[in-house]
Amino acid sequence: MNHNKRWLIPPVLTSEAKSNLQAFPFPLNQILFNRGYATDADARVFLKAQANFDTDPFKMNGMRTAVDRIRFAIDHHEPIAVYGDYDVDGVTATALLVQTLRALDADVRGYIPNRFEEGYGLNKDALDALKADGVKLVITVDCGIRSPDEALHARTIGLDLVISDHHHPAEGDLPTALAVINPKQHGDVYPDKDLAGVGIAYKIAEALLRGEKQEMSNENGIDPSLVTLNSLLDLVALGTVADLAPLVGENRMLVRRGLRQMRQTTRQGLFSLAQVADLKLTGVTAMNIGFGLGPRLNASGRLESALASFELLTTADFMRAGQLAQQLEVQNRERQRITREMQSQAERIALADDPQAYLLFASHPEFNSGVVGLAASRLTETYYRPAVVASQGPEETRGSCRSIPEFHITDALDQCADLLVRHGGHAAAAGFTVRNENLPELVKRLKSIAAEKLSATDLRPTITADAEISLMQLGPDLIKNLSYLEPTGYGNPDPAFVTRNVRVKSFRTVGAEGKHLKLTLADETGTTHDAIGFRLGHWIKSMPARIDVLFTYEVNEFNGRTGYQLNLKDLKPAGTQD
Repeated sequence: MNHNKRWLIPPVLTSEAKSNLQAFPFPLNQILFNRGYATDADARVFLKAQANFDTDPFKMNGMRTAVDRIRFAIDHHEPIAVYGDYDVDGVTATALLVQTLRALDADVRGYIPNRFEEGYGLNKDALDALKADGVKLVITVDCGIRSPDEALHARTIGLDLVISDHHHPAEGDLPTALAVINPKQHGDVYPDKDLAGVGIAYKIAEALLRGEKQEMSNENGIDPSLVTLNSLLDLVALGTVADLAPLVGENRMLVRRGLRQMRQTTRQGLFSLAQVADLKLTGVTAMNIGFGLGPRLNASGRLESALASFELLTTADFMRAGQLAQQLEVQNRERQRITREMQSQAERIALADDPQAYLLFASHPEFNSGVVGLAASRLTETYYRPAVVASQGPEETRGSCRSIPEFHITDALDQCADLLVRHGGHAAAAGFTVRNENLPELVKRLKSIAAEKLSATDLRPTITADAEISLMQLGPDLIKNLSYLEPTGYGNPDPAFVTRNVRVKSFRTVGAEGKHLKLTLADETGTTHDAIGFRLGHWIKSMPARIDVLFTYEVNEFNGRTGYQLNLKDLKPAGTQD
């Protein structure tokens, strides 16, 4: 069995580094040092999930103008629309701002475009419809920064527009709007550039609610307990984690507080959603959001309309919440089925076209545009190449891109901007719309850019561990120390360890089609530990007697019993080069 992954293990702490982190035991001190916290003081700020900078929302460009305009609209009973995206970040941001504004007695409605009929971001027809319905002010959340034509259209028809977004602005001028709130815009001095869309919506709510003396409204079925700043944090945690915003800095602070809020939430939709996901909110973690709650909230926008998820998060009717949660559960299962089928078909198309390409590209008229991103992610995971999966319409093709650390996918799309109707995203994920007559040239150009960038690169996934450790050093004390690092996720991954030359005492496959591996490992002292290797079932055919393992260490609850296990990220024959 070939070992095709690189293991990266940082050097052991020097004596000086240990002395600077003397308050923390091994391996916590090593983990903290690896993540850039080299002194006791810095480490304590991180472990307490504090922000070591001024988080005043009015430090953001455009915030004062936006708040003054919103308050004017409230005072003069002008209809307001909050225009969000259809993913979890956008839905939670829409719900957060709508509930905040309703509590301030605003005439406000949420608007989330239909992915299939309107596409991503601001839409001129939607703006026309909102204007015709009497709306005076539109506030975007999690979208709009790359919609200059639509922003100009809003001004032309007499709509005031406030854009709040966290995506990278395009080169050149910002959209023409009354205010643009985005810490990534040129000249913005707000210290944290990595807030999710819902995080920026929260900063708007914070600016609006700060110092407010007026009574919270109980109209429209809004529970006043849902519109304090603390009680909005459950939505912030949901959107931030689901959108893979890095869990450091202010995001870490907001998500830790948000998880605490989720554990005591009175939000009926969360109760119902947790029930169908078989989760206990009293112990909810960031991982539960990423793999349980988030995919279900995303399912509605991927297959139909995200308004179901928006309603779920804002309704106080427990019967309606139960119906909506069940609907999302059914849609999520259908989404899983479609993703599996699309991944298989996209893989055949991409490899048939060019199996040695540095960028995989697959498009088809029957691909569901709501799931193309998931299929692209699977291709990237499998082949460690940037991947694009696209849905071809009669006139335009909509694509979703996923990438690897060695290739900034949005920069690549920027180099193809002359071919695209619209595009945007991050380093690792992006989306675009292209007219069909430009599709062949786009494919050719993207592959050329990827080849130029990646041809001299050893394209093997790198797995980073925090420290080498023995089986004897594993146990409940380690679990307790690791808990201080929560919430973990993107930007603050679960600590990973390497243990060398362990004996495979027993092994077997588990799960559907034997995809997963269950092992018992032992060392020279006789210490044994159970291990699970998800998607490592192929090792059953050639399991070495002794192996090196790279793993995270976790609590395992099964049949009412609590134990500990190694969650294997990779394994290799003992002594194989890292």
